[in-house]
Amino acid sequence: FGQDGARTRGFQQATMPVRGQDLEVDTSVTLQEAYRGTARRLTVRAPKTCDLCDGSGTVRGAMCPRCDGTGEMLEPRTLEVKIPAGVRTGSRVRIRGQGGPGQHGGAPGDVYLKVTVTGDSRFERDGDNLRTTVEVPLYDAVLGGEVRVPTMTGSVMLTIPPETQNGKTFRLRGLGMPRLGKPDQKGDLLAKVEIRLPTQLTERERELFTELRKLRHNA
Repeated sequence: FGQDGARTRGFQQATMPVRGQDLEVDTSVTLQEAYRGTARRLTVRAPKTCDLCDGSGTVRGAMCPRCDGTGEMLEPRTLEVKIPAGVRTGSRVRIRGQGGPGQHGGAPGDVYLKVTVTGDSRFERDGDNLRTTVEVPLYDAVLGGEVRVPTMTGSVMLTIPPETQNGKTFRLRGLGMPRLGKPDQKGDLLAKVEIRLPTQLTERERELFTELRKLRHNA
């Protein structure tokens, strides 16, 4: 009875459902695509059960000539994958049921699309926030004014208060990246001031700066 029971358990274990193999594919998107969400068409070579030997690896007692005895074959498969807004480098998009086939009635595996977000010359990403640098003319930094700040959807005007110091950062709320899974919520845009000094001064401008320096020294 014990030997028969052991054989029965071994048979049950051999025929238990086995989930199919997961596959991972790399792709890259621009920061603009990560902001809006995008799609990719990709081709994966997923294993499938050999249709000649039905996965056994043998045909009439000999090694299956189609799958070389492995019981599986690689089948090209084209997938259209939606990449949600807010993805970042390292995000994985799951495509359910498109991986390798299950065995003995097991579920098929999944395909994971591993995302890399490429750099952008205008912005540096900081989580869901974006950082950018805006040049402010010296006169506007001293007297106050407005400068144009780039955003992911265009540009906005930023009011510069009088006596703004170099390196000051302004927070523009809700102009950053969408939160993954919550696209209606967005991070902030952090605009750092870089004061631009005038060049090629006229003689009159030099006189005025000289006079200003004297006034400041005598204050």
